[in-house]
Amino acid sequence: MKKPSPGRPAGFSTRAIHEGYDPASHHGSLNPPVYLNATYSFDSIAQGQQRFAGEVPGYIYARVGNPTQSVLEQRLASLEGGEAALAVASGIAAITALLWSFIQLGDEIIADKTLYGCTFAFMGHGLSRFGVTTRFVDLTQAGALETAMTPATRFVFFETPTNPNMRVIDIAQVSRVTHAHGARVIVDNTYGTPCLQRPLELGADFVVHSMTKYLSGHGDLIAGAIIGGADELLTVRKVGLKDMTGAVLSAFDSFLLLRGIKTLELRMARHCESALILAGQIESHSGVVSAYYPGLKSHSQYELASQQMSAFGGMIALELHGGYDAGVRFMDALQLAQRAVSLGDAETLVQHPASMTHNNYTDEEREAHGISLGLVRISVGLENVEDLSADIMQALDHATG
Repeated sequence: MKKPSPGRPAGFSTRAIHEGYDPASHHGSLNPPVYLNATYSFDSIAQGQQRFAGEVPGYIYARVGNPTQSVLEQRLASLEGGEAALAVASGIAAITALLWSFIQLGDEIIADKTLYGCTFAFMGHGLSRFGVTTRFVDLTQAGALETAMTPATRFVFFETPTNPNMRVIDIAQVSRVTHAHGARVIVDNTYGTPCLQRPLELGADFVVHSMTKYLSGHGDLIAGAIIGGADELLTVRKVGLKDMTGAVLSAFDSFLLLRGIKTLELRMARHCESALILAGQIESHSGVVSAYYPGLKSHSQYELASQQMSAFGGMIALELHGGYDAGVRFMDALQLAQRAVSLGDAETLVQHPASMTHNNYTDEEREAHGISLGLVRISVGLENVEDLSADIMQALDHATG
Protein backbone atom coordinates (compact mmCIF):
# COMPACT_ATOMS: atom_id res chain seq x y z
CA MET A 1 0.00 0.00 0.00
CA LYS A 2 1.29 3.44 -0.91
CA LYS A 3 1.74 5.75 2.08
CA PRO A 4 -0.50 8.88 2.11
CA SER A 5 2.48 11.16 2.77
CA PRO A 6 6.05 10.82 4.06
CA GLY A 7 6.23 10.18 7.80
CA ARG A 8 2.47 9.96 8.35
CA PRO A 9 0.89 6.56 8.97
CA ALA A 10 -2.27 5.72 7.08
CA GLY A 11 -5.55 5.98 9.00
CA PHE A 12 -7.76 3.08 10.04
CA SER A 13 -10.21 3.18 7.14
CA THR A 14 -7.44 3.82 4.62
CA ARG A 15 -5.70 0.63 5.75
CA ALA A 16 -9.02 -1.24 5.88
CA ILE A 17 -9.51 -0.39 2.19
CA HIS A 18 -5.97 -0.58 0.77
CA GLU A 19 -3.59 -2.57 3.01
CA GLY A 20 -1.85 -5.52 1.39
CA TYR A 21 -3.08 -5.02 -2.17
CA ASP A 22 -1.91 -3.16 -5.27
CA PRO A 23 -4.31 -3.19 -8.26
CA ALA A 24 -1.38 -2.63 -10.61
CA SER A 25 -0.13 -6.12 -9.80
CA HIS A 26 -3.48 -7.65 -10.79
CA HIS A 27 -4.35 -6.12 -14.19
CA GLY A 28 -5.79 -3.04 -12.49
CA SER A 29 -8.51 -5.02 -10.73
CA LEU A 30 -9.87 -2.71 -8.01
CA ASN A 31 -10.78 -5.64 -5.73
CA PRO A 32 -8.47 -8.58 -4.96
CA PRO A 33 -9.26 -11.54 -7.21
CA VAL A 34 -10.92 -14.63 -5.74
CA TYR A 35 -8.44 -17.48 -6.19
CA LEU A 36 -10.54 -20.62 -6.46
CA ASN A 37 -7.70 -23.10 -6.20
CA ALA A 38 -7.24 -26.19 -4.08
CA THR A 39 -3.60 -26.69 -5.09
CA TYR A 40 -0.70 -24.80 -6.69
CA SER A 41 1.86 -25.95 -9.25
CA PHE A 42 5.65 -25.70 -8.89
CA ASP A 43 8.27 -24.74 -11.43
CA SER A 44 10.39 -27.68 -10.30
CA ILE A 45 10.64 -30.42 -7.71
CA ALA A 46 13.28 -28.32 -5.95
CA GLN A 47 10.87 -25.38 -5.66
CA GLY A 48 8.16 -27.64 -4.28
CA GLN A 49 10.54 -29.06 -1.71
CA GLN A 50 11.65 -25.57 -0.67
CA ARG A 51 8.08 -24.36 -0.26
CA PHE A 52 7.04 -27.35 1.82
CA ALA A 53 10.11 -26.87 3.99
CA GLY A 54 9.31 -23.19 4.45
CA GLU A 55 12.60 -22.14 2.90
CA VAL A 56 11.01 -19.96 0.20
CA PRO A 57 7.64 -18.18 0.12
CA GLY A 58 4.83 -19.43 -2.04
CA TYR A 59 1.56 -21.33 -1.95
CA ILE A 60 1.36 -25.11 -1.87
CA TYR A 61 -2.19 -26.12 -0.91
CA ALA A 62 -5.30 -24.15 0.04
CA ARG A 63 -5.45 -25.65 3.54
CA VAL A 64 -2.30 -23.68 4.33
CA GLY A 65 -2.96 -20.45 2.44
CA ASN A 66 -4.64 -18.67 -0.46
CA PRO A 67 -3.75 -15.33 -2.14
CA THR A 68 -7.17 -13.80 -1.41
CA GLN A 69 -6.89 -14.91 2.20
CA SER A 70 -3.39 -13.42 2.41
CA VAL A 71 -4.66 -9.93 1.58
CA LEU A 72 -7.31 -10.31 4.30
CA GLU A 73 -4.69 -11.43 6.81
CA GLN A 74 -2.41 -8.48 6.08
CA ARG A 75 -5.30 -6.09 6.68
CA LEU A 76 -6.31 -7.79 9.91
CA ALA A 77 -2.76 -7.64 11.24
CA SER A 78 -2.49 -3.96 10.34
CA LEU A 79 -5.82 -3.02 11.94
CA GLU A 80 -5.08 -4.89 15.19
CA GLY A 81 -1.46 -3.74 15.34
CA GLY A 82 -0.05 -7.29 15.15
CA GLU A 83 2.85 -8.80 13.25
CA ALA A 84 0.69 -11.39 11.51
CA ALA A 85 -2.83 -12.78 11.25
CA LEU A 86 -4.45 -16.06 10.35
CA ALA A 87 -7.99 -16.27 8.96
CA VAL A 88 -9.93 -19.46 9.70
CA ALA A 89 -13.40 -20.90 9.21
CA SER A 90 -15.15 -19.70 12.40
CA GLY A 91 -14.63 -17.91 15.69
CA ILE A 92 -14.45 -21.15 17.64
CA ALA A 93 -11.96 -22.44 15.04
CA ALA A 94 -9.73 -19.47 15.88
CA ILE A 95 -9.78 -20.36 19.57
CA THR A 96 -9.27 -24.09 19.10
CA ALA A 97 -6.59 -23.81 16.40
CA LEU A 98 -4.62 -21.40 18.58
CA LEU A 99 -4.83 -23.46 21.76
CA TRP A 100 -4.24 -26.85 20.12
CA SER A 101 -1.01 -25.45 18.68
CA PHE A 102 0.56 -24.85 22.10
CA ILE A 103 -1.18 -26.68 24.97
CA GLN A 104 -0.38 -30.20 26.12
CA LEU A 105 -1.34 -32.73 28.76
CA GLY A 106 -1.20 -31.24 32.26
CA ASP A 107 -1.43 -27.61 31.17
CA GLU A 108 -3.91 -25.19 32.68
CA ILE A 109 -5.92 -22.31 31.23
CA ILE A 110 -7.45 -19.55 33.33
CA ALA A 111 -10.56 -18.07 31.74
CA ASP A 112 -12.86 -15.31 32.83
CA LYS A 113 -16.13 -16.49 34.34
CA THR A 114 -18.27 -15.15 31.47
CA LEU A 115 -17.71 -16.60 28.00
CA TYR A 116 -19.71 -17.15 24.84
CA GLY A 117 -21.51 -20.50 25.08
CA CYS A 118 -19.42 -22.50 22.59
CA THR A 119 -16.19 -21.10 24.02
CA PHE A 120 -17.36 -22.13 27.49
CA ALA A 121 -18.23 -25.64 26.23
CA PHE A 122 -14.75 -26.06 24.72
CA MET A 123 -12.95 -24.61 27.73
CA GLY A 124 -15.12 -26.06 30.46
CA HIS A 125 -15.94 -29.48 29.08
CA GLY A 126 -13.99 -30.32 25.92
CA LEU A 127 -10.43 -29.68 27.05
CA SER A 128 -10.80 -31.72 30.23
CA ARG A 129 -11.14 -34.88 28.10
CA PHE A 130 -7.52 -34.36 27.01
CA GLY A 131 -5.97 -33.64 30.38
CA VAL A 132 -6.06 -29.84 30.14
CA THR A 133 -7.66 -27.98 33.04
CA THR A 134 -9.63 -24.75 32.69
CA ARG A 135 -10.34 -22.72 35.82
CA PHE A 136 -12.85 -19.88 35.70
CA VAL A 137 -11.98 -16.71 37.59
CA ASP A 138 -13.72 -13.34 37.87
CA LEU A 139 -11.09 -11.23 36.13
CA THR A 140 -12.86 -8.01 37.07
CA GLN A 141 -11.92 -8.58 40.73
CA ALA A 142 -8.64 -7.11 41.94
CA GLY A 143 -6.16 -9.80 42.96
CA ALA A 144 -8.26 -12.71 41.69
CA LEU A 145 -5.92 -13.56 38.81
CA GLU A 146 -2.76 -13.29 40.93
CA THR A 147 -4.24 -15.74 43.42
CA ALA A 148 -5.35 -18.15 40.69
CA MET A 149 -2.06 -18.40 38.74
CA THR A 150 -0.05 -21.61 39.13
CA PRO A 151 3.13 -22.97 37.48
CA ALA A 152 0.89 -25.00 35.13
CA THR A 153 -0.93 -21.93 33.75
CA ARG A 154 -0.12 -21.46 30.06
CA PHE A 155 -2.83 -19.05 28.92
CA VAL A 156 -5.28 -16.53 30.36
CA PHE A 157 -8.33 -16.11 28.13
CA PHE A 158 -11.12 -13.55 28.26
CA GLU A 159 -13.58 -11.45 26.31
CA THR A 160 -14.06 -7.74 26.90
CA PRO A 161 -16.78 -6.60 26.88
CA THR A 162 -18.11 -10.02 27.80
CA ASN A 163 -20.86 -11.90 25.99
CA PRO A 164 -23.65 -11.47 27.01
CA ASN A 165 -23.55 -9.41 30.23
CA MET A 166 -21.18 -6.61 29.13
CA ARG A 167 -18.56 -6.85 31.89
CA VAL A 168 -15.31 -5.00 31.08
CA ILE A 169 -11.89 -6.47 31.92
CA ASP A 170 -8.66 -4.48 32.31
CA ILE A 171 -6.50 -5.81 29.46
CA ALA A 172 -3.29 -4.08 30.57
CA GLN A 173 -3.58 -5.22 34.18
CA VAL A 174 -4.38 -8.83 33.28
CA SER A 175 -1.46 -8.85 30.84
CA ARG A 176 1.00 -7.59 33.46
CA VAL A 177 0.00 -10.24 35.99
CA THR A 178 -0.05 -13.03 33.41
CA HIS A 179 3.36 -12.18 31.98
CA ALA A 180 4.88 -12.00 35.44
CA HIS A 181 4.01 -15.70 35.76
CA GLY A 182 5.36 -16.63 32.32
CA ALA A 183 1.96 -17.25 30.71
CA ARG A 184 0.30 -15.70 27.62
CA VAL A 185 -2.86 -13.62 27.19
CA ILE A 186 -5.60 -14.25 24.62
CA VAL A 187 -8.35 -11.63 24.21
CA ASP A 188 -11.54 -12.21 22.25
CA ASN A 189 -12.08 -8.80 20.64
CA THR A 190 -15.25 -9.67 18.73
CA TYR A 191 -17.41 -7.15 20.62
CA GLY A 192 -14.82 -4.37 20.55
CA THR A 193 -13.31 -4.81 17.08
CA PRO A 194 -9.94 -3.21 16.29
CA CYS A 195 -11.88 -0.04 15.50
CA LEU A 196 -12.73 0.46 19.21
CA GLN A 197 -9.94 -1.33 21.11
CA ARG A 198 -6.63 -3.01 20.27
CA PRO A 199 -5.65 -5.51 22.98
CA LEU A 200 -2.17 -6.14 21.56
CA GLU A 201 -1.30 -2.48 22.20
CA LEU A 202 -2.38 -2.99 25.82
CA GLY A 203 -0.14 -6.01 26.37
CA ALA A 204 -2.11 -9.03 25.12
CA ASP A 205 -0.25 -11.70 23.15
CA PHE A 206 -3.06 -12.87 20.88
CA VAL A 207 -6.38 -11.50 19.69
CA VAL A 208 -9.15 -13.72 18.34
CA HIS A 209 -12.31 -12.76 16.49
CA SER A 210 -15.50 -14.25 15.26
CA MET A 211 -15.34 -12.41 11.93
CA THR A 212 -18.90 -13.57 11.36
CA LYS A 213 -19.91 -10.55 13.40
CA TYR A 214 -18.77 -6.92 13.00
CA LEU A 215 -15.81 -7.55 10.69
CA SER A 216 -18.16 -9.07 8.12
CA GLY A 217 -21.10 -6.88 9.08
CA HIS A 218 -23.57 -8.49 6.71
CA GLY A 219 -24.57 -11.77 8.34
CA ASP A 220 -23.70 -13.78 5.24
CA LEU A 221 -20.64 -15.83 6.25
CA ILE A 222 -18.92 -17.70 9.08
CA ALA A 223 -15.25 -16.91 9.80
CA GLY A 224 -12.66 -16.37 12.52
CA ALA A 225 -9.25 -14.78 12.94
CA ILE A 226 -6.14 -14.93 15.12
CA ILE A 227 -3.68 -12.01 15.33
CA GLY A 228 -0.31 -12.11 17.10
CA GLY A 229 3.42 -12.65 16.59
CA ALA A 230 4.61 -13.83 13.17
CA ASP A 231 6.53 -16.90 14.38
CA GLU A 232 3.69 -18.07 16.60
CA LEU A 233 1.08 -17.53 13.90
CA LEU A 234 3.22 -19.61 11.53
CA THR A 235 3.08 -22.41 14.10
CA VAL A 236 -0.70 -22.08 14.31
CA ARG A 237 -0.97 -22.20 10.52
CA LYS A 238 1.16 -25.34 10.27
CA VAL A 239 -0.18 -27.13 13.37
CA GLY A 240 -3.50 -25.84 14.67
CA LEU A 241 -4.96 -25.11 11.25
CA LYS A 242 -3.28 -27.56 8.87
CA ASP A 243 -3.00 -30.62 11.08
CA MET A 244 -5.29 -30.27 14.10
CA THR A 245 -8.52 -28.66 12.87
CA GLY A 246 -8.47 -28.21 9.10
CA ALA A 247 -10.73 -25.19 9.69
CA VAL A 248 -9.93 -23.49 6.39
CA LEU A 249 -11.59 -20.27 5.29
CA SER A 250 -12.74 -20.25 1.67
CA ALA A 251 -11.40 -17.76 -0.86
CA PHE A 252 -14.88 -16.40 -1.51
CA ASP A 253 -15.54 -15.78 2.19
CA SER A 254 -12.16 -14.03 2.34
CA PHE A 255 -13.36 -11.80 -0.50
CA LEU A 256 -16.63 -11.04 1.32
CA LEU A 257 -14.70 -10.15 4.47
CA LEU A 258 -12.45 -7.78 2.56
CA ARG A 259 -15.61 -6.08 1.31
CA GLY A 260 -17.09 -5.86 4.82
CA ILE A 261 -13.95 -4.54 6.51
CA LYS A 262 -13.81 -1.58 4.11
CA THR A 263 -16.80 -0.03 5.91
CA LEU A 264 -15.97 -1.20 9.44
CA GLU A 265 -15.10 2.23 10.84
CA LEU A 266 -18.22 3.82 9.37
CA ARG A 267 -20.47 1.01 10.58
CA MET A 268 -19.04 0.96 14.09
CA ALA A 269 -19.62 4.69 14.46
CA ARG A 270 -23.31 4.16 13.69
CA HIS A 271 -23.61 1.07 15.90
CA CYS A 272 -22.02 2.93 18.83
CA GLU A 273 -23.99 6.13 18.38
CA SER A 274 -27.33 4.34 18.24
CA ALA A 275 -26.50 1.95 21.08
CA LEU A 276 -25.59 4.79 23.44
CA ILE A 277 -28.90 6.54 22.75
CA LEU A 278 -30.93 3.35 23.12
CA ALA A 279 -29.12 2.23 26.27
CA GLY A 280 -30.03 5.48 27.98
CA GLN A 281 -33.67 5.14 26.95
CA ILE A 282 -33.83 1.51 28.03
CA GLU A 283 -32.25 2.28 31.39
CA SER A 284 -34.84 4.98 32.10
CA HIS A 285 -37.85 2.74 31.33
CA SER A 286 -39.83 1.86 34.44
CA GLY A 287 -40.02 -1.80 33.46
CA VAL A 288 -36.25 -2.26 33.32
CA VAL A 289 -34.35 -3.47 36.39
CA SER A 290 -30.89 -2.95 34.86
CA ALA A 291 -29.39 -2.00 31.53
CA TYR A 292 -25.82 -3.11 30.88
CA TYR A 293 -23.82 -0.96 28.47
CA PRO A 294 -20.25 0.26 29.09
CA GLY A 295 -21.13 3.74 27.87
CA LEU A 296 -23.66 4.28 30.66
CA LYS A 297 -22.19 6.07 33.67
CA SER A 298 -24.13 3.61 35.83
CA HIS A 299 -22.00 0.76 34.47
CA SER A 300 -19.60 -0.45 37.15
CA GLN A 301 -16.64 -0.37 34.75
CA TYR A 302 -17.51 2.83 32.89
CA GLU A 303 -14.18 4.48 33.70
CA LEU A 304 -12.17 1.46 32.58
CA ALA A 305 -14.17 1.17 29.37
CA SER A 306 -13.57 4.86 28.70
CA GLN A 307 -9.82 4.30 29.02
CA GLN A 308 -9.34 1.21 26.86
CA MET A 309 -12.10 1.72 24.27
CA SER A 310 -12.52 4.66 21.89
CA ALA A 311 -16.30 4.09 21.94
CA PHE A 312 -18.55 1.59 23.67
CA GLY A 313 -19.80 -0.78 20.98
CA GLY A 314 -23.18 -1.84 19.68
CA MET A 315 -24.23 -4.42 22.28
CA ILE A 316 -26.74 -3.88 25.10
CA ALA A 317 -28.00 -6.31 27.75
CA LEU A 318 -31.01 -5.74 29.99
CA GLU A 319 -33.02 -7.28 32.81
CA LEU A 320 -36.75 -6.66 33.09
CA HIS A 321 -39.09 -6.62 36.05
CA GLY A 322 -40.87 -9.95 35.67
CA GLY A 323 -37.71 -11.84 34.66
CA TYR A 324 -37.89 -14.50 31.99
CA ASP A 325 -41.62 -14.14 31.28
CA ALA A 326 -41.30 -10.39 30.77
CA GLY A 327 -38.31 -10.98 28.52
CA VAL A 328 -40.35 -13.34 26.35
CA ARG A 329 -43.16 -10.79 26.08
CA PHE A 330 -40.63 -8.08 25.17
CA MET A 331 -39.00 -10.14 22.45
CA ASP A 332 -42.27 -11.36 20.97
CA ALA A 333 -43.59 -7.79 20.80
CA LEU A 334 -40.71 -6.51 18.66
CA GLN A 335 -41.71 -5.61 15.12
CA LEU A 336 -38.60 -4.11 13.52
CA ALA A 337 -35.81 -5.79 15.49
CA GLN A 338 -35.32 -9.45 14.58
CA ARG A 339 -35.37 -12.36 17.03
CA ALA A 340 -32.10 -14.05 16.08
CA VAL A 341 -28.71 -15.03 17.46
CA SER A 342 -25.40 -13.58 16.20
CA LEU A 343 -24.51 -9.90 16.28
CA GLY A 344 -22.82 -7.12 14.36
CA ASP A 345 -25.20 -7.23 11.39
CA ALA A 346 -26.91 -4.30 9.70
CA GLU A 347 -30.15 -5.61 11.20
CA THR A 348 -30.88 -5.22 14.91
CA LEU A 349 -30.92 -8.68 16.51
CA VAL A 350 -32.40 -9.58 19.89
CA GLN A 351 -31.92 -12.90 21.66
CA HIS A 352 -32.31 -14.68 25.00
CA PRO A 353 -28.85 -16.01 26.00
CA ALA A 354 -29.97 -18.60 28.57
CA SER A 355 -32.08 -20.48 26.02
CA MET A 356 -30.08 -19.67 22.88
CA THR A 357 -26.36 -18.79 22.67
CA HIS A 358 -25.58 -19.92 26.24
CA ASN A 359 -27.96 -22.86 26.54
CA ASN A 360 -25.06 -25.29 27.06
CA TYR A 361 -24.55 -23.88 30.57
CA THR A 362 -26.31 -25.80 33.32
CA ASP A 363 -28.59 -23.79 35.62
CA GLU A 364 -25.84 -23.84 38.24
CA GLU A 365 -23.20 -22.74 35.74
CA ARG A 366 -25.37 -19.89 34.45
CA GLU A 367 -25.86 -18.60 37.97
CA ALA A 368 -22.15 -18.88 38.79
CA HIS A 369 -21.13 -17.21 35.55
CA GLY A 370 -23.53 -14.27 35.76
CA ILE A 371 -26.04 -15.22 33.05
CA SER A 372 -29.54 -14.94 34.47
CA LEU A 373 -32.69 -16.44 33.01
CA GLY A 374 -34.12 -12.94 32.55
CA LEU A 375 -31.19 -11.47 30.61
CA VAL A 376 -31.95 -10.20 27.09
CA ARG A 377 -29.21 -9.20 24.62
CA ILE A 378 -29.60 -6.61 21.87
CA SER A 379 -27.22 -6.20 18.93
CA VAL A 380 -28.01 -2.67 17.75
CA GLY A 381 -28.05 -2.50 13.97
CA LEU A 382 -27.78 0.27 11.40
CA GLU A 383 -31.42 1.21 11.13
CA ASN A 384 -32.48 4.78 11.92
CA VAL A 385 -32.29 5.11 15.68
CA GLU A 386 -35.70 6.79 15.84
CA ASP A 387 -37.29 3.69 14.34
CA LEU A 388 -35.41 1.38 16.66
CA SER A 389 -36.34 3.47 19.67
CA ALA A 390 -40.03 3.36 18.79
CA ASP A 391 -39.94 -0.41 18.36
CA ILE A 392 -37.98 -1.15 21.53
CA MET A 393 -39.98 1.25 23.71
CA GLN A 394 -43.33 -0.15 22.57
CA ALA A 395 -42.07 -3.69 23.24
CA LEU A 396 -40.93 -2.69 26.74
CA ASP A 397 -44.33 -1.09 27.39
CA HIS A 398 -46.04 -4.27 26.24
CA ALA A 399 -43.81 -6.52 28.33
CA THR A 400 -44.04 -4.62 31.58
CA GLY A 401 -47.24 -2.57 31.35
